[in-house]
Amino acid sequence: MRDPVLFAIPFFLLLLIIEWTAARKLEHLEDRPGSGAYHTRDSWASLSMGLVSVFTMGAWKFLALLGYAAIYAYLAPWHLPATQWYTWVIAIVGVDLLFYLYHRAAHRVRLIWATHQAHHSSQYYNFATALRQKWNNSGEILMWIPLPLLGVPPWMVFVAFSVNLIYQFWIHTERIGKLWRPFEFVFNTPSHHRVHHGMDPLYLDKNYGGILIIWDRMFGTFQPEVFRPHYGLTKPVDTFNIWRLQTHEYAAIWRDMRSVRRIRDKLGYLVGPPGWAPAAATQAAGSVPPRVDAP
Repeated sequence: MRDPVLFAIPFFLLLLIIEWTAARKLEHLEDRPGSGAYHTRDSWASLSMGLVSVFTMGAWKFLALLGYAAIYAYLAPWHLPATQWYTWVIAIVGVDLLFYLYHRAAHRVRLIWATHQAHHSSQYYNFATALRQKWNNSGEILMWIPLPLLGVPPWMVFVAFSVNLIYQFWIHTERIGKLWRPFEFVFNTPSHHRVHHGMDPLYLDKNYGGILIIWDRMFGTFQPEVFRPHYGLTKPVDTFNIWRLQTHEYAAIWRDMRSVRRIRDKLGYLVGPPGWAPAAATQAAGSVPPRVDAP
């Protein structure tokens, strides 16, 4: 199995260098320090997390392959031919729809959010941020199960996800404005994804799509970009330590669960939306607790 993402890495790095150079040039022309939208330590943290994710994702995919092969061989009612174009359409569109559903759940279920929040932890938005990937892909592995069950060959599932991941690289930039309206209507674009990474109240929990933005339009989670977003978590972690960036939310969940006695409150902290708190704690605070996540 040759992962297309590995072949795309040189192009990722090339585009990153081009964007960084253009950003520094713009910073010099405008004589505004910081307008280049790159921060050295932040970018190194993103690159480091992306490098580790190559290995962690490979491990998760190996485990998934064993399960998918069994499902495909023994449970699928039919086997779709890999030589037919419609099988590729089913694989790519199916992965994209399942990605939307998983991505939406990742912002509404705190345990899943803990796996995803590292990607949103940067206060910068650039091609380096696109490489700030999670290390725990267990949720996505489970979400793809319907595809081998429907007869999509397991290797095609992985290729379709890699295509999805590669597509999403180029939309992590502020250097591309709004595109041709028909394209913006159907596909995810830098403008749409900037909204997704925004921590502004108007932009929270919007634009979950991977390749296609039509899922957000269909299911009521679409928000157009009306002003430049403020990026990052609504409760910043304030660290460039990649281990802490990946794990701090798990530790916070554990602390919150230990702070309450009732099983329902423990479950609320575990599977409730980020920022959830027991009713008694909310009333004691005198207001609704602030969100602790970002889209």
